[in-house]
Amino acid sequence: MEQLVTIDLLGQSYTFKTDSEVFKAEEVADFLVKEVEKIESQHSVKTLDVTKFTILIVAALNIADENFQIKKSNSEFLNDISQRLNRIIRTLDENIV
Repeated sequence: MEQLVTIDLLGQSYTFKTDSEVFKAEEVADFLVKEVEKIESQHSVKTLDVTKFTILIVAALNIADENFQIKKSNSEFLNDISQRLNRIIRTLDENIV
């Protein structure tokens, strides 16, 4: 069932529909808000010409990079586990009489 979730981002409210549970959608939205606020605070001190769009793009790139790194790490972990299991299976096969 679709439900509505509203977040405040860069001084503007955004409402979107979600098929997932509201608390999950709110958790994701809160993560985005915190990332945007982090980028905004880092750049508002240094330059005044940073636009809201630029802040959103940098936040999105940071989140995408973090997601990519997690996926890469998980893939490497699963590959390592697979190799170890194959060695264990070979060892067991060789030693079972």
